[in-house]
Amino acid sequence: MAAGGRAASLWEQVCAEYEAEQPQFPDVPESKHGSVSLEAGILQPLHMEQFYSAPAADTVVQQLLPIAEAAPFPEPPDQKTCSPREYLEYYIFPVLLPGMAELLHRAKKEKCFERKRTKFIACDFLTEWLYNKNPKRKDESFTEFFSIPFVNDWLKDHPRPPIPLSLLLSEEEASIVIQSFWRGYRVRCDSEIQELRQWQKQLREEKNITKRVKEFWTKQEAKVGSKSEDSEEHIQNHSTSRF
Repeated sequence: MAAGGRAASLWEQVCAEYEAEQPQFPDVPESKHGSVSLEAGILQPLHMEQFYSAPAADTVVQQLLPIAEAAPFPEPPDQKTCSPREYLEYYIFPVLLPGMAELLHRAKKEKCFERKRTKFIACDFLTEWLYNKNPKRKDESFTEFFSIPFVNDWLKDHPRPPIPLSLLLSEEEASIVIQSFWRGYRVRCDSEIQELRQWQKQLREEKNITKRVKEFWTKQEAKVGSKSEDSEEHIQNHSTSRF
């Protein structure tokens, strides 16, 4: 209960639980320094020399700091009997977190944080990285993503659509394509080129090139058909004359 008989608020309960969990510092007379609540510590910056003398502060630091050499490295638990949290901490995160860090470096290199669409596929990169970093493949050569056996099996049943050419081109190649298109457009806008194209269009309309091409192929097909009929008649006459 708080002062005045009212019920303690949620924030007061959290502060009380936090203060109860804090270690008690030795050699600190309360009459001189008083107690410092969590709210005062949050609202105002605290300095060590306000609460402790120099010898007392050294004693507290020595008691609180753990000795790294004395703490033995824990052995990994059994994979089949350990808890899910232990399995993640000992078997998943030590391998996955370096892969995620390498993934972020590669994504930055591929400018994924600057563009909306890129050719970089994060899942493919992480799959390739984890497959090649597998301890069971320590002495084997590097394997590309599309050469991984289970990836090949999956893509046989689930083929991917082709990646657009705009994502495959580098910045230099894309700039060359854009510049060539722009130069061609500027050339076609020239008055002399426009006059030449207009003359060609009129020439095609006057001489009716399309109609002439159709007539030519019709004659060619008729010639081929007549030759085939003549050869069939010759074969039939030759066979009847023998009998």
